[in-house]
Amino acid sequence: MLILDHVTVSFGTLPVLRGLSFTLKEGEAVAFVGRNGAGKTTTLRTIMGFTDNGGRIAFDGHDLAGIPAHQRPGLGIGYAPEDRRLFSRFTVEENILLPAQVAKLSADETRRRMERVYHVLPELTEMAKRPAGSVSGGQGKVVALGRALMLATRLVLLDEPFQGLAPVLANRYAEALRRLRDTDSSLALIITESNPHLLRSFAERTITIERGEIASDLPNEGLAA
Repeated sequence: MLILDHVTVSFGTLPVLRGLSFTLKEGEAVAFVGRNGAGKTTTLRTIMGFTDNGGRIAFDGHDLAGIPAHQRPGLGIGYAPEDRRLFSRFTVEENILLPAQVAKLSADETRRRMERVYHVLPELTEMAKRPAGSVSGGQGKVVALGRALMLATRLVLLDEPFQGLAPVLANRYAEALRRLRDTDSSLALIITESNPHLLRSFAERTITIERGEIASDLPNEGLAA
């Protein structure tokens, strides 16, 4: 479904991704782990079209080189960046609905997707009418996941979703990801994380990146079957 083939990215003269190659199958969940600065965020941003890259990226048979960044979510890709990027004066629900409005989804389709968001993240129903600027950093990551799910029909990219979360909220977030996988088994996920142990309970594979290159790509014990 997703193919990265010898992808390179440099910032000025500094190489960040060095011939990065991996594939992702439909419905597969991958933990994409590495130290800070290893290239995890750059990989997700490159898939979304936010960097100039060499090599090839294909998604569902589309060569993404010919698809600008603002059109890639329309392929069914949802992206939750590490810094959340919420509109603080909008309500939580308005932030979640914004991608559907930009994509000009029908009222019925928008309603259906909102139902999925609230099923996966039931705590958002209590936060819906609150200004997004009033939620905590951890709650903001939950809102960002809900917003990403409004467009994610094929693939979700989550950048460091557990970073900075209190243990209780981290457990709720993990439970939400399990509900998401149970709700839609065809949806694929790439989740970046510095700690490989956090994602082993629901990711089939762990890909480790070091200095912009794949260091290992291994199935997780107990889930490989």
